[in-house]
Amino acid sequence: MTQKNSDGAARGRLMEELSTASRRYMASYALFNQALADHLGLHPTDLQCLNLLELEGGPVTTGRVAELTGLTTGSATRLVDRLERAGYVTRERDTHDRRRVLVACVPERMAEFGALWARLGGAWVSMIDTYADEEIALLTAHMQRTVELSATQVERLRAGDFDA
Repeated sequence: MTQKNSDGAARGRLMEELSTASRRYMASYALFNQALADHLGLHPTDLQCLNLLELEGGPVTTGRVAELTGLTTGSATRLVDRLERAGYVTRERDTHDRRRVLVACVPERMAEFGALWARLGGAWVSMIDTYADEEIALLTAHMQRTVELSATQVERLRAGDFDA
């Protein structure tokens, strides 16, 4: 899997094709995310925050929302305010530490979001079903590595360390 093509020209064309496909993929995902957010009356970042909150599996602090999204705590608070106004989250006091406020998803609203995603997601499931198990494993590994690399690159951009 880590084997490199010995034909430099062919490898160059393949890398160029991958770069073009990758740019189109990222643009199409961003545009899809925008369209879905528009449909739900949300900002795209708010939509992805809901996704991340659901993956967290339970109530989190606004500080954790900031960590998950890479936003400042002030921006995360405004994001939570928007989600609360839209009815997707509530704020509740931590039963163990009354000074802490937790952000929790509203199950009924998340169920509505899940139902919409189920209607849209069937096409992706059908597409992925055409791949062999090994190809799905490769795609999954690629996505996991992309998440890790993206987090590193976001840190570099925010720190102003992108010239190196």
